[in-house]
Amino acid sequence: MKPFTTHTGIVATLNRANVDTDAIIPKQFLKSIKRTGYGPNAFFDWRYTPDGDPEMSFELNQPRFEGRSILVTRNNFGCGSSREHAVWALVQDGYRVIIAPRKEAGDQRLPAFADIFRINATKNGLLVVEFSENEVNAIFNLVNTHTGLQAAVDLEKQQVEFQGALPTIYHFDIEPRTKEQLIKGLDDIEQTLLYEADITRFEEEYDLFTL
Repeated sequence: MKPFTTHTGIVATLNRANVDTDAIIPKQFLKSIKRTGYGPNAFFDWRYTPDGDPEMSFELNQPRFEGRSILVTRNNFGCGSSREHAVWALVQDGYRVIIAPRKEAGDQRLPAFADIFRINATKNGLLVVEFSENEVNAIFNLVNTHTGLQAAVDLEKQQVEFQGALPTIYHFDIEPRTKEQLIKGLDDIEQTLLYEADITRFEEEYDLFTL
């Protein structure tokens, strides 16, 4: 897995809440036994017309978002089924960072990301960043008023700097273990292999015991 330390890229916005994994990668694309080729089909039903042409009313097809690698969206992103393909599609479509807001509604707290989506993102080197709703609203305004707005994401410092006329910096929290996993670029297999010597020693001791 590619380590994540810093990333600078164009920011795109998707002004929709509760974007589920079927919207990110529809079920007809789950038949493949490969883990590649999903990128062009991310947001397929919104992204293309029935004839297969780009749907220009879809936000992410706007020319100003060409080459984007940071996505700012609304709360509960990645809800629905647990398909890891949704994260594969986003990563293969060029995204390195997804930003979404936590939202307070009375006594309820609406999550920025669905829990399983967040876990799958970490497994695949995709950084998910949670800000307050007010901060995300301000980011949407920055993107709307600055064509081609870029942001610099620093995982070590836990900050995102939006590089408009007046640079704006927001800080985010992240679970220490998740942060370490992303910085070191460790997927589940690579994390297990860190304990290869211990596993081998246990297997040898267990074999002796069973004999």
